[in-house]
Amino acid sequence: MSLPLKYISAYPIELQQQVQKLIDEKKLGEFLQSKYPVQHSVANDNDLRDYVMALKNQYLKKSEPLSKIIYDNRIHVVNNALGTHTYASRVQGDKLKRKNEMRISSIFIKAPAPLLQMIVVHELAHLKEKEHNKDFYKLCEHMLPHYHQLEFDARLFLTLLELEV
Repeated sequence: MSLPLKYISAYPIELQQQVQKLIDEKKLGEFLQSKYPVQHSVANDNDLRDYVMALKNQYLKKSEPLSKIIYDNRIHVVNNALGTHTYASRVQGDKLKRKNEMRISSIFIKAPAPLLQMIVVHELAHLKEKEHNKDFYKLCEHMLPHYHQLEFDARLFLTLLELEV
């Protein structure tokens, strides 16, 4: 019995059928493991901050600063969010201060390194482009040339996690 492939439902049916075949043959995990054999070592919030800041300094030096960068176990993939980029506004005296925060779903603590990089690049791109438009994806591709493939593979990773529950 095949389950709806909600993470890849917008992709062509032929691609969904290929993924369903991997699932039916119980080879999706093996496929992802062979493609991404190395798990990253960004294990805590401090490591994540260093990792994000290195990418930000490489590609977005002049963008707004990030005040908080954390793994968040409250981000639920069901809401189509793997990470969030928020603006926390605070009043300080007679001024309104806006701080940028990045939260990455804690499911990515045990993800392959390229998939964590894809999520971080996605959230960093929101510093410059708020909407998921052509310029947003162009920026993602600039920071990570195989961004679209990695986004698809992250969706396969989520599908695998869901199957293992």
